[in-house]
Amino acid sequence: MKSCFNLGIILPAALAGSLLVSCYPMPVERQFRPHDRPNETTTITSREQQQIKEQREAMRRRDEEREKENQVKRDPIPEPQPPKKEEPKPEPTKPKQDYSYAMPVPGHEGYVLSPYNGKQIDVRGIPSGTLVQDPTYPAAEKKFFRVP
Repeated sequence: MKSCFNLGIILPAALAGSLLVSCYPMPVERQFRPHDRPNETTTITSREQQQIKEQREAMRRRDEEREKENQVKRDPIPEPQPPKKEEPKPEPTKPKQDYSYAMPVPGHEGYVLSPYNGKQIDVRGIPSGTLVQDPTYPAAEKKFFRVP
């Protein structure tokens, strides 16, 4: 006996219908409660606005006056004093160090022998009497000599 209802057709149709219904969003209506609604009866008139503005200005003026009074109490006006005559301070004298003079290398113009280790150093273009650092020593040791 054949049934009136063919499950092969009804079952997929039922699934498709339930899927279709579940894809539609629910309508959202905001429901107001009496205490949530804005009170439409409270409005500020221009006269009330003017009074509020005047009160703010008065408070601001009072605050400024208090600040000025506190400033005067905290910082008394100093009495003017005659300008001090500054005497020039003598420059501190550094102890003068006598640096060694390098010896010129015979036959080689612009080369000298280091007074510390005797190595040749190129001093071409450096004026005579100039204090130079010995390049054969690291900067931490700082060995200086004068160019002859």
